[in-house]
Amino acid sequence: MVSKGKLITLEGIDGTGKSSITKMLQNKFPEIIFTREPTHNWIGKAVKTSIESDTDPLAELFLFVADHAEHIARVIKPAIEEGKNVISDRYSDSRYAYQGATLSNIFDDAMEFVMGIHKGWTVVPDLTILFIIDPAIAVSRCGVRGEKTKFEKIEFLKTVQRNFLKLAEREPGRFVIIDAGDELASVECQVESVIKKFLNNE
Repeated sequence: MVSKGKLITLEGIDGTGKSSITKMLQNKFPEIIFTREPTHNWIGKAVKTSIESDTDPLAELFLFVADHAEHIARVIKPAIEEGKNVISDRYSDSRYAYQGATLSNIFDDAMEFVMGIHKGWTVVPDLTILFIIDPAIAVSRCGVRGEKTKFEKIEFLKTVQRNFLKLAEREPGRFVIIDAGDELASVECQVESVIKKFLNNE
């Protein structure tokens, strides 16, 4: 019987450098399947359209959830059941952290609400690498996207990052926190080391 593969996720606010890290990892671990959320399928494209438009935040959440369900069914489950390891650039924790922030004026505990929607069917990652950074630096790296002012964007990302850290506190055995404010070469070295140790059961 083939042993199940592992699911590793990369998380963090916009501007942490995850895209650069992912490209590095693809060169270092060619045997691993790389994927991302939002996906590149039609639902993922609908998610991207909703992000760029004035979509109701609750409607946007359910688009994200639909994309996640399709991602699990088409990519995540088949790969890990075949014994293949997977690295996903963003996954369910991004939804908990981001939608937990965007829906905070609708629900008393928006993050718990979003997590509740996923219970019973999502595939929980085996390892999550969380990149943290000063939100002001993150905004200067990626610029202000959408209609938010720079101040609004920084305050929003502060909330999102706090949500990510709350998730890490809840599951310290799954999360590894890395300071994305370090030099890129140093961050890449740390990430590569964490993944190698995890896959080698060290």
